Amino acid sequence: MINRKLQLQFLLVLLVGTLILSFFIFKPFLAPLALATVFSVVLQPLYRFISRRLGNKPSIASFVTVALSILCIFIPAAFLGTQVFHEARNLYGSLAENGGGTNALVAIIQHTGYSLDSYFPGAEAASVTFSSNVDEYVKQGLSWLVNNLGTALSSASALVIDLSVFIIALYYLLKDGYKLKKAIVVLSPLEDTADERVFSKLQIAVNSVIRGNLIIALIQGCLTAIGFTIFGVPNAFLWGTVASIASLVPGMGTILVLGPAVLYLFLSDHTIAAIGLIIWGTFAVGLIDNLLGPKLMGKGMELHPLYILLSVLGGIAFFGPAGIFLGPLVLNLLFAFIEIYTFLTHQIMGVK
Repeated sequence: MINRKLQLQFLLVLLVGTLILSFFIFKPFLAPLALATVFSVVLQPLYRFISRRLGNKPSIASFVTVALSILCIFIPAAFLGTQVFHEARNLYGSLAENGGGTNALVAIIQHTGYSLDSYFPGAEAASVTFSSNVDEYVKQGLSWLVNNLGTALSSASALVIDLSVFIIALYYLLKDGYKLKKAIVVLSPLEDTADERVFSKLQIAVNSVIRGNLIIALIQGCLTAIGFTIFGVPNAFLWGTVASIASLVPGMGTILVLGPAVLYLFLSDHTIAAIGLIIWGTFAVGLIDNLLGPKLMGKGMELHPLYILLSVLGGIAFFGPAGIFLGPLVLNLLFAFIEIYTFLTHQIMGVK
């Protein structure tokens, strides 16, 4: 007599074993595969538009979409990453040699402390203490940036493999993504309506993170770098990158980068350039969030800017450079799953 229960148990053991082995096989490529999944969702509108224009030919439409993405997104991103790495390394070397790069910042801190000392006794002494260590703070930050970007850029073979996996995965996810979605729906124990709700929430989460938060941050960083280049602030690409991350800070944003730059220009006797940078920062950089935010975000899920900032920094620490996308996405997906779980729980319990 065939023991069905024993068969199922044996099959379950085999299934778990192969799942574990499969995980370790795919583990080296989890980051590029996750990024490919994210960009396949973001690029779906473009893919569908191209597919309609080409007479619904998925293979050609997917190839054209990937090619356009490489030309418009990844080549400029690679150039920017290389430029930021070189500027950070040069600035770090300058600070390590003579600390000259922080002289202006030290002067700003000490002058501010001197001005505030009459109102807040002890402010001058505190500013002197802090400014004496400011070069170490800057060195530590630049060292972290150089090490992380250096790891990503120096390992050429690993970078080529990851990039190849990303491109191939993106091509097939655009072309056959709907087949993968149908397979998941068939295997899922949830009702089809619940599965569709899950996929809808995931799509909203991806679009809200990439389009609603990070694209605006990248645009503000680019505009900051352009302003620094125009008005003569050194290492414009590096500080533009810092401005992209700073734009995620609630309430302050790019002021954290633009403010010291304006003071640097004033103390360097470049008054006209400082005034020009104030105008540029106010109108070109400061208003971009209000103008583009509602259009890019749409009706997507909104995370508090503090959550976005922490998830970006934590994502970079955990995933590496890809964490700038994956960190906020994971946190957004967490809230999406919590909402879906609450909905399904109420549905099962009959709560309306």
